[in-house]
Amino acid sequence: MRGLMWVLAVFALAVGLSLAAHLNDGYAILVFPPYRVELSLNLAILLGLAGFILCYVLLRLVAHTLRLPLYVRAFRARRRSEKGQVAMIAALQALFEGRYARAEKSAGKAHKLGHAPALNALIAARAAGEMGEIERRDQWLARADDAKAREARLAVQAGLLLDERRDDDALTVLRELSASEPKRIATQRMLMKAHQRLGHWDEVRRLAAALGKRGALTEVAATQLRITAQIEALRQRSEDAAGLAECWQHTQDKRDARVARAAARLFITAGDCRRAHDIVAAALEAEWNEDLVLLYAECLGTDVLAQIERAEKWLKSRPRERALLLTLGRLCLAQELWGKAQSYLEASMSEEPSRSAHVALAQLYDRIGKPEDANRHYRASIDAKLRP
Repeated sequence: MRGLMWVLAVFALAVGLSLAAHLNDGYAILVFPPYRVELSLNLAILLGLAGFILCYVLLRLVAHTLRLPLYVRAFRARRRSEKGQVAMIAALQALFEGRYARAEKSAGKAHKLGHAPALNALIAARAAGEMGEIERRDQWLARADDAKAREARLAVQAGLLLDERRDDDALTVLRELSASEPKRIATQRMLMKAHQRLGHWDEVRRLAAALGKRGALTEVAATQLRITAQIEALRQRSEDAAGLAECWQHTQDKRDARVARAAARLFITAGDCRRAHDIVAAALEAEWNEDLVLLYAECLGTDVLAQIERAEKWLKSRPRERALLLTLGRLCLAQELWGKAQSYLEASMSEEPSRSAHVALAQLYDRIGKPEDANRHYRASIDAKLRP
């Protein structure tokens, strides 16, 4: 529609000019001594317009000719950029496919063509690192020293150092990277991995909690990491009784069975049976656990009768609990309550025979002078089908 309007406008202008030319009887005289030229005014106007158009075209041709080298350079640069882009895409595809030699070659070609040189140097460094070409990897990383690609270079460098298990160096790079973006998920993941390998369990616990809140870790994974970090932090302080007690005070999941079991064993090793018993009792109030019940009898405190009394309170709500009956049998055996010990151990055997119950009964019969019964239970305890 717009084209039709322009055609109509041109025809209208032509008609208008034609009418104006018929009404114009003027003439123009051009004097070039000794020559004199007389022209109609309409022809003079047409010649003037033609001359103007011719001069304009000539000037445009001259300008275009002078700019031709610039156009050629721009065309070559555009072609170079297109080839570099194609090479970079090929490098990325090869990297994701695990074809690292091709990825490095394509990234090197794109780098040579000047297309995103820092980024392509990082792609080549990653590919070289995956192939174990450490010298070439470092050379490519050096070529990626561009302020705009600083964070990308640090991230790639940290990942490569972690792959090489140079965790201290990786941690240094990651701290520099996190200084600008401390909440970046990828950085926090690598930081957690480095801290985990280096045994910095307080940092692992903090990062696991942060990643869990942001949905970067599943709830199960975040909980498992948090529990593992707390257990390992306790083990690191196992040689120092005061440090172990202080670490336990700052532990969050005290009633988790895994944390409580690890802590109780460490306090038992340190000779603090009373604290171990309190840890087990508190955890059992939150969640019943057979391993914790069995652990309750592994360390005899100064008041075994109090231990028995507490365990018998648990028995009121769980009268047929195999592990609890076994624990009570062991405690009564340690206190030389032979009748009660035999009763509890046999009750545990009636619920489910176990190697531990057979051994405890054998020890009981040894101590009360019944060697035949003791030998019978010792022989029974070596049955591989029995649970521990």
